[in-house]
Amino acid sequence: MQIHDLKPAPGSRQKPTRKGQGIGSGLGKTSGRGHKGQKARSGGGVRPGFEGGQQPLQRRLPKRGFSNAPFKKIFTIINVKDLARFEAGTVVTPELLIKERVIKKINDGVKLLANGEIDKALTIKLHGVSEAAAEKVKAAGGQVEVM
Repeated sequence: MQIHDLKPAPGSRQKPTRKGQGIGSGLGKTSGRGHKGQKARSGGGVRPGFEGGQQPLQRRLPKRGFSNAPFKKIFTIINVKDLARFEAGTVVTPELLIKERVIKKINDGVKLLANGEIDKALTIKLHGVSEAAAEKVKAAGGQVEVM
């Protein structure tokens, strides 16, 4: 087989509709646009949300709340069960977590949550630790430091 032998699957390609090509095409004269009016004109039609001059819905409803998006901190989340792979006595840092492929990136910091169990004494140095996670680590004989 050569490149010039390739053809699309039967029925997968249709010829484009040629509007305004006579009455027999079914799309002659007005080309499916009806008679006159704004929507029949070239470039005609109204913008999305336009309600014929009536006050649009998005302007009738009150504004509410606020967005803290530009200042929002996005933490990379790990759980206590994710630390089970480390040996006892290991110092767990964000750099170690990336090296061991527990996380892909740090974002604004790494936070430890309490899902799962831990039975090894580890030293945790992260940007955030929940109270329940800190209790589990300390109960296993480990230490927690918030950077």
